[in-house]
Amino acid sequence: MTLATWLTFMLAAWAISFSPGAGALSAMTSGLRYGFARGYWNTAGLILGIMFQLAVVGIGLGTLLATSETAFAIVKYVGVGYLIYLGWRQFRAEQAPVTVDGAANVLESRRSLILRGFLINASNPKGTVFLLAVVPQFIDATHPLAGQYAAIAATMALTDTVAMAFYTLLAAKVLRLMRDPVHIKWMNRAFGTLFMVAGVLLALFRRSH
Repeated sequence: MTLATWLTFMLAAWAISFSPGAGALSAMTSGLRYGFARGYWNTAGLILGIMFQLAVVGIGLGTLLATSETAFAIVKYVGVGYLIYLGWRQFRAEQAPVTVDGAANVLESRRSLILRGFLINASNPKGTVFLLAVVPQFIDATHPLAGQYAAIAATMALTDTVAMAFYTLLAAKVLRLMRDPVHIKWMNRAFGTLFMVAGVLLALFRRSH
């Protein structure tokens, strides 16, 4: 991968990372509910999910999802169900951000946030098909692929780290301005509804052939 090609991909990666989607919504929900320092752990899971998607594309499983209606439908509806489940939980949440005491509970919370972020990105076949369409445009098949995929993975991890920090911090700052339980309740409902809408939109997603 030449420097010019990498710089072009870097610009595309910034656009991808900052574009609104399930990942950005997950980051904002985590920031809203837990504040920045704790909610940002969700980003680690989102990045792991992207790395998983890249691995899927890199080893050829992405082609299976792009060509097999059954495989695509299975993964898609797993993602749909998970987004709607998260949305329903958020919708029903009544409380303000949770303060967790004790190292074991904090560790458990971090793990759950990482897992949630991972599942959101890893179970989104729309992301796989998108990466399958975009990534090969920046790959030079005449040169070793491992280094090129590593550069792409590192670039996307960097841009997502910054973008999700922005979304998490934005929600966390909004949260500090909210003290009325009624406001918190309706904010939870708004984010919960957005998650469920994201699930419905994923269910309606059809690939172009």
